[in-house]
Amino acid sequence: MNTTVQAALWMSGAIVSFSSMAVAGRAISLELDTFEIMLFRSIVGFMVVLAVAGATGHLHEVSRRNLGLHALRNLCHFTGQNLWFFALTAIPLAQVFALEFTSPLWAILLSALLLGERITKARALAGVLGFIGILIVARPSADTLSVGQIAAAVAAIGFAGSAVFTRLLTRSETITCVLFYLTAMQAVMGLIAAGYDGDIALPSLSATPWLVLIALAGLLAHFCMTTALKLAPASVVMPVDFLRLPLIAVLGLLVYGEALDLWVLVGAVIIFTANSINIRAELSR
Repeated sequence: MNTTVQAALWMSGAIVSFSSMAVAGRAISLELDTFEIMLFRSIVGFMVVLAVAGATGHLHEVSRRNLGLHALRNLCHFTGQNLWFFALTAIPLAQVFALEFTSPLWAILLSALLLGERITKARALAGVLGFIGILIVARPSADTLSVGQIAAAVAAIGFAGSAVFTRLLTRSETITCVLFYLTAMQAVMGLIAAGYDGDIALPSLSATPWLVLIALAGLLAHFCMTTALKLAPASVVMPVDFLRLPLIAVLGLLVYGEALDLWVLVGAVIIFTANSINIRAELSR
């Protein structure tokens, strides 16, 4: 089996994991708020990371070299993930995923602002196309623009910030270290955000399996995507990720009766094209 096929299989695991998170997040949204979901998800994830890292002998890789950078990275991710969970309950799943695909385009702008990277013509074109795609997906007007759409769009910015800071961290830290602080710091953030009013709802027995699924699926998705990117170029791996959209659109139709929106798919194709232009330009440099 060649590396391209292996990468595609790993990305299939990421696609299933992300889709599972969406279904599980919506399933427990009536019982727990987004902060509580993030709190319990991070606690479960932290225990898994500790167990796996300890069993495989990688726990010594956790260092305190870049605590400030870890904090910035996790604040971005925590904000984006909370908004993403909220958007799941407010707008169709396909629309959430389509707007999430703008994250790499926001990363272009944030990389220029935070890392001093140059915005090339290809990056500028990708950004313009991505913005057009956003307009087609959301079709904003006084009557149609919703809080859910805004939440999904801002979540993509949070994920972009997380990606930029992750790029900095991986220059000196291992994935074990990154995942350790991902789960540990976000558990603390979740505790503060969920408990500021002195009332944290505990998950019921029926909700617990969904929380475990969210935690495991989140860790597995990041591991699968990272592994796929090690096996094959981003130009091969990332187009496979686009299959998340039709899959979640079909799930939305079958599970929740959400109508298939042609304009969401059209906008998503334009966003995907913008990402492809940027990836190909980066690989040709």
